[in-house]
Amino acid sequence: MLRKQILLPLVCVLMCSFSTIYAIQKMKSSHSKVYALRLRPGDDLKKSISDFAKANQLQAAYVVTCVGSLKQANIRFANQPTGTELTDKFEIVSLTGAFNTEGGHFHIAISDGTGKTIGGHLMDGNLVYTTAEIVIGEATDLVFKRETDSVTTYKELTIYPR
Repeated sequence: MLRKQILLPLVCVLMCSFSTIYAIQKMKSSHSKVYALRLRPGDDLKKSISDFAKANQLQAAYVVTCVGSLKQANIRFANQPTGTELTDKFEIVSLTGAFNTEGGHFHIAISDGTGKTIGGHLMDGNLVYTTAEIVIGEATDLVFKRETDSVTTYKELTIYPR
């Protein structure tokens, strides 16, 4: 009985480990290129990233990191149909997203002067207060597209080899 109690979990762990290793081996790594961008007061965060992607013909880009501040935020909170505009001084504590020359999907977290942090979907109309320092990566052998998913009915990320 003790052997079953020990062997069964051990076999499960080994099988899970094997399937994880097999899945990782099936994935192909991608080469990356890195860009750095600094936005100035009054620049629109989302529009500036979109303009940068178009100017540099980025096909599979992602935000590595972003720090800075906003004087106006426009964020769509979870399960809401439209954005909420906020006017104050905010620190950008996180920005993440995947994008290409046609647009992207971004989430942002900002904090106010008391440290209260909120986040959601980045909309147009997020205006830089002092700076936004953004590091962008591009998977140079992939192409990101947004295609309607039959299950979610939303335009979701689809990844293709370049």
